[in-house]
Amino acid sequence: MKVLVDSSVLLDVFTQDPLWARRSEEELIVHAERDLLAINPIIYAEVSVHFSTLEELDEVLSPMDFERLPLPYEAGFLAAKCFLAYRRRGGQKHAPLPDFYIGAHAATEKMALLTRDVSRYRTYFPSVQLIIPGREASEVRAETPQGNLGRDSFVSEYTRRL
Repeated sequence: MKVLVDSSVLLDVFTQDPLWARRSEEELIVHAERDLLAINPIIYAEVSVHFSTLEELDEVLSPMDFERLPLPYEAGFLAAKCFLAYRRRGGQKHAPLPDFYIGAHAATEKMALLTRDVSRYRTYFPSVQLIIPGREASEVRAETPQGNLGRDSFVSEYTRRL
């Protein structure tokens, strides 16, 4: 299985987050042993702000450890539609958030997503299998809605087809 690794999980480890570092690192180790870990340019950019040089960043996000994937145009389209649904539901951000691109990338390429940011991904990308550090998959499915976009039927139908 190919697993897109969200910047939240990588930053937990790189910044030694007191609450999440251990759980995120354990989850990365488990999936590195059995799956292909991947990142895209958005994840790379989000993580880069915590490193002084490109060489340092490339050392921790080595292509040997993380496949570097391009962001498909279809993901950009889906990200924009989901962002529009978010704004219609009262979301306050005025530009598409990186999370929408990351979720759309996982959805269009049928990848699992290793992340701590459950609610937005579950709401707008219900077809994406979420892997949450320190949580069993059944716990996450039981506590989160499976994509409730209401009047945004285009997005609901589009993500269901994925």
